[in-house]
Amino acid sequence: MTQAPTPTADTVRRLVSSLLKDGAGTGLEVRPVAEGGEHSTWWVGARHVLRLAPDREAALRQRRELRLRDLVRPHLPVAVPTSVAHGEWAPGLTYTLDTKVPGGTAEQHDVSAVGETDLAGLLTGLREVPARQAETLGVPRTAPRSLEALRRAAGRAADRLAAADEFDPVRLHQLTPQAAVQLAAQPGTAVLVHHDLRGEHLVVSADGRVRGILDWTGAAVGDPAEDIAGLAIAVGSPAAVRAATLAGYAARPCLRGLWLARCDTVVRLAEHLGGHDTGPLPLLRLQLRRAWEAILLERVTEFRDEDVDDEV
Repeated sequence: MTQAPTPTADTVRRLVSSLLKDGAGTGLEVRPVAEGGEHSTWWVGARHVLRLAPDREAALRQRRELRLRDLVRPHLPVAVPTSVAHGEWAPGLTYTLDTKVPGGTAEQHDVSAVGETDLAGLLTGLREVPARQAETLGVPRTAPRSLEALRRAAGRAADRLAAADEFDPVRLHQLTPQAAVQLAAQPGTAVLVHHDLRGEHLVVSADGRVRGILDWTGAAVGDPAEDIAGLAIAVGSPAAVRAATLAGYAARPCLRGLWLARCDTVVRLAEHLGGHDTGPLPLLRLQLRRAWEAILLERVTEFRDEDVDDEV
């Protein structure tokens, strides 16, 4: 297999100068974006972002993303990046030059109460996107994860974190095997999910409004609790559950998302301490704290009932 070229600042300058008309690309500052890593991503001046697919699999996802963004845009109350140019930057490797969505990230700005309504609109809009239409674009359908299997993995990870004085494994005892079964995803609930609602993919203004959602390459038709879990990690469990509730989700998917997030953050922090996760340690610790913030819903919901949804 031919080794893909490594993009440099000169690569980006030459490409941008050929894309922006009337010499608009000449002399623009280009610099790599530190966050993320699946794409080689560069700031281009103050108004554009250039993403270069590093391999053919990423190129396939990027081509699909361009079509998907056009599909979801009319359904969402927040911005989705617009491509002003796209093509190949190397044989078989794609690029997209996008307009920058103004704002910072959820790692830089807290989401306000009004911002939570923006997130509710995001979840509502995703549910309204025709799933079959998304699948015709190549968006994959994914099966729900087993919360029981994840609970067991998190239990093993929690023991390793306890030995490093990072986490009290007793906290995981709240999620019993019976509760994990009761919080299994229900048949017929699959919707379009972003599937990667990390803080760096939420564009947040200084006043706490959510202005846009970035990077749709991981989108899938699947379990809506995955996006609730992503928000719990990105903005905290209380805000995530409030947004999901405003979007019309009942107790079951909200609690399922909560526990997906909690187990995921325990596993990821343990993997980092074991040398198997390259995420920044301070961010992983922060994400764990966000996911484990207490919410009122779990205090008033009894797992003993057969139908959790009746107990909101």
